[in-house]
Amino acid sequence: MTESAREFYGRWARLYDLIARRTPGIARLRDRAAAACRLEPGDTVVEMGCGTGANLPVLRERVGPEGTVIGLDITRPVLERARAATAAYDNVHVLQGDATQPPIGGGRDGAGVLDTVAGDIDAVLATFVVGMLAEPADAVDDWCDLVGADGTVVLANAARSGEWYAPPVNAVFRAIVVLSTPPTTKLRYESEPHRRLDEKIGAAHARLRERAVAVADETHVFEVVRLTGGRLPARPIDSRP
Repeated sequence: MTESAREFYGRWARLYDLIARRTPGIARLRDRAAAACRLEPGDTVVEMGCGTGANLPVLRERVGPEGTVIGLDITRPVLERARAATAAYDNVHVLQGDATQPPIGGGRDGAGVLDTVAGDIDAVLATFVVGMLAEPADAVDDWCDLVGADGTVVLANAARSGEWYAPPVNAVFRAIVVLSTPPTTKLRYESEPHRRLDEKIGAAHARLRERAVAVADETHVFEVVRLTGGRLPARPIDSRP
């Protein structure tokens, strides 16, 4: 994410927090995403792009006080809200970092900021994140490598609906994407943001299906939100080209 993009999302942190907590149906989606992580008491779960932390207490309920929840985001103002929302929990850790190079589990450079190592992580959750990444399928590969044998990766993202009632729904969706894509002052783009978003989400979810041995797919909110949970095999499957 560029510096200008970080400034954009940081500037609107309060609005994003309101959307994350008050949008109709979002609480049910949050519960479904947490359930798809297949967590048990004592597990360790990482949320990539945790934003203002709306999902973190729900994840903590599932792993219990003996488990570990790690929230990762690159934008400081939203992290401040996430830390405030989870201040009462000593087993919830909120870190600033890039979801494509997470500072946990050793990462690509072998240096993690927590004692957690690759293989100790039971699940990775990423909600409305992959559309912001340059190479979302590669990020999914890294997240699959991060979880241990029989671990789970869960993606939740919004893309255009393909249902019969799609035209008005997609018109609203396109407007939201344009307004939430920095800079919002542009009237014309070389390629339309909602089409780029569709491509990135399609690539990320397809890669998770390739890597997983068991996959669950759901759609929500007028078939716009796609939730995919994948259980990883005991031995890694290398699907990279």
